[in-house]
Amino acid sequence: SSSTREEVLRDRRAQILSRGLPKQKPIEGVKQVLVLASGKGGVGKSTAAVNIALALAANDSTKEVGLLDADIYGPSIPKMMNLKGNPELTPKNLMRPLKNYGIACMSMGFLIEETAPVVWRGLMVMSAVEKLLRQVDWGQLDYLVIDMPPGTGDVQLSVSQNIPIAGAVIISTPQDIALLDARKGAEMFKKVHVPVLGLVQNMSVFQCPKCKHETHIFGADGVRDLAESLGLDILGDIPLHVNIRETCDSGQPVVISQPQSDA
Repeated sequence: SSSTREEVLRDRRAQILSRGLPKQKPIEGVKQVLVLASGKGGVGKSTAAVNIALALAANDSTKEVGLLDADIYGPSIPKMMNLKGNPELTPKNLMRPLKNYGIACMSMGFLIEETAPVVWRGLMVMSAVEKLLRQVDWGQLDYLVIDMPPGTGDVQLSVSQNIPIAGAVIISTPQDIALLDARKGAEMFKKVHVPVLGLVQNMSVFQCPKCKHETHIFGADGVRDLAESLGLDILGDIPLHVNIRETCDSGQPVVISQPQSDA
């Protein structure tokens, strides 16, 4: 029948396409990889990645958690995790992650000066990503949280196609402009067969600290509507709160410094 013929053609096409893709190889010692992504920059993805990694560890003290900053051009994990310095090398020439709050961290920010710009072309960036994925001694991790750079380009594709990923989480504000890019991010993961666990709505509402009036600065429920249209879950709804920003800027993320707060 025509439907059977179409299925055979689809399978053959998928086989031909997959020949050109790199073979997925797990990161040694890492059980589960969770990627945090956003289509657009500036939506609080790194802040969410840091706090999610800390929350995973706080939620179950028997679990070992790592955090990989895959944003080569704008690494922010060192500042948020209050870490400085260069990684030591093991006898096997692997980099040892720096550790704080019980979380093993690796970032391009440990390998360059804090104020130095990374003025690199794509091939050099891809080489750096490969090193961060393959030349780090993570020990034994239950979860590795990867903070992806914004967008749907080379880095995202390379990470998605080189290592098995348990799931992706998309972070977005409710603003229409951010939602357009968040949709692209979700569609990209679908194309490379990475399960999207759900969406997180960030900066959803601002409450005035004096009068307690609530304002939806970036719009209301945009991410909820997007999740519904994509058939995905909403995993969290994070307010626009000065404490979240201040604690991350000072290297004491809110999950660690104010674990009982609403934020």
